[in-house]
Amino acid sequence: MGWKAAQKLIQNWKILRGDNVMIIRGKDKGETGIIKRVIRSQNRVVVEGKNLVKKHIKQGQGHEGGIFSIEAPLHVSNVQVIDPVTGKPIKVGTKYLEDGTKVRVSRGIGASGSIIPRPEILKLRSKPRPTVAGPKDTPLDLVMEKTYDAKTGIGMPDL
Repeated sequence: MGWKAAQKLIQNWKILRGDNVMIIRGKDKGETGIIKRVIRSQNRVVVEGKNLVKKHIKQGQGHEGGIFSIEAPLHVSNVQVIDPVTGKPIKVGTKYLEDGTKVRVSRGIGASGSIIPRPEILKLRSKPRPTVAGPKDTPLDLVMEKTYDAKTGIGMPDL
C-alpha cells in the first residue's frame, strides 16, 4: 500500500463486527444484514449473505472444485448502521454518560438519538484466557512484592 492509500484509511471506526447495517449503494441496495468481518486495512466490511459473487475454485487435494457463491467485501461508505428504535439507516456518534462510560448514539436526519448497544459477538473470546500459570508467567508472590515506598523513597533507582 502506498502512502496516499494509507492516508485514506479510517482511523476511528464507528461500524463494528456484529452491527446490523443497511446497504445504501450497490446491487443489494436497501437490504439489511449483520457485519460478519471488518477489513480495516482496506476500509471494507463483509455483510452476511449479501454482495454474493461467483468464485471458481480449482480441485485440489482434500477439496472439490467448482463454482461457489461467496460474500465479497463492500466499502464501508456503502453501508450504514440501523437505528435500533426507528429501523432507519443513521450516522453513528459517540457520547459520554454521567458515569463516564463511552457509548455510541444514533445521529442524523430521522435518528432517535438512542444508544446503539455494543454487539454481543464482541464480548465472546475465540480463545479463552488461560487459568493455569504458564512457564513465562511471573509468579504471584513476586508481582505482589512491594519494591518501592513512596513516603520514604526507598527502592528508587540511582540515576
